[in-house]
Amino acid sequence: MTKKTSVLDKFKEEKRGAKRLRLRCISNPKEITKIEEFLEEVNRVARLDDGTFYRLMVATTEAVNNAILHGNKSDSSKKVCVQCDIVNSSIFVYVKDEGKGFDPSVLPNPTEKENLLRPSGRGIFLMRTLMDDVRFHFTEEGTVVEMLLDYSKLR
Repeated sequence: MTKKTSVLDKFKEEKRGAKRLRLRCISNPKEITKIEEFLEEVNRVARLDDGTFYRLMVATTEAVNNAILHGNKSDSSKKVCVQCDIVNSSIFVYVKDEGKGFDPSVLPNPTEKENLLRPSGRGIFLMRTLMDDVRFHFTEEGTVVEMLLDYSKLR
């Protein structure tokens, strides 16, 4: 019998030729400041142009912010793990929390008139707009947001 590979196993798998960087933080909104420094390290490897780095920064910051606030409910006993795998001209970003998950299909559209002035609700919209692919995986251990940034067009 073969063991089924879960998305959480991607944190352990090594992709051939990949450069892997990881960050682990507690679920405190102040921890979001660590993301910029972490992504600057990612960019030292990937060498993105300013616009592409901005896309990576905003999408990843939104994912981590959602993991802290919504996934882990700012419970500092829970962790958020961020992993970036740089493979060829792609960056795979994984943001894992310890939350119970959510249903992405019922999120209100932040561009509709009645939602324009809401103080929240734009994070996932921004992630989907700025990244080439965004997927959500829900397990008993938590939620993983998986994002792909393909920067091969820049080379």
